Amino acid sequence: MKAVEALLWSIALPGFGQLLNKMYIKGLVLILLEFLINVLGNFNEVIILSFQGNVEMAVEQANYQWLMFYPCLYFFAMWDAYKDAGGGKEPFSFLPFVFSAYFVTVGTIYSSKITLFGQLLGVIWIPMLSVLPGLFVGLLLKRIFTKKLIS
Repeated sequence: MKAVEALLWSIALPGFGQLLNKMYIKGLVLILLEFLINVLGNFNEVIILSFQGNVEMAVEQANYQWLMFYPCLYFFAMWDAYKDAGGGKEPFSFLPFVFSAYFVTVGTIYSSKITLFGQLLGVIWIPMLSVLPGLFVGLLLKRIFTKKLIS
């Protein structure tokens, strides 16, 4: 249960899970990086605009040079908090986190171009949807590699 709690706090804000695990320096560094990337990438403004349906304006406001760092920071913080709290003991448990970071990064790259039924989804919705294939590939590879270890 402690691992799930740390994971959920880390989803809320990268670094919170580490603080919960009493990894204070690591937690504060992750929180500082979160704020740095958030402010320099205009992330909060992009989130607000996207949720209000102003996707084109959100794309214009996004600083992709900074937002590209966010997926790796976010998923690393989740994995690290989960692992330090006792989760992820199975072999290759990190793969769903890693592949989610990869897919969300690629989703961020293409977020200003991808449309669905003629509607631009933008810098928030495409990366969020990219978590699903990232999790799928990560879980699939975990299963394949774990079976090869057993065989």
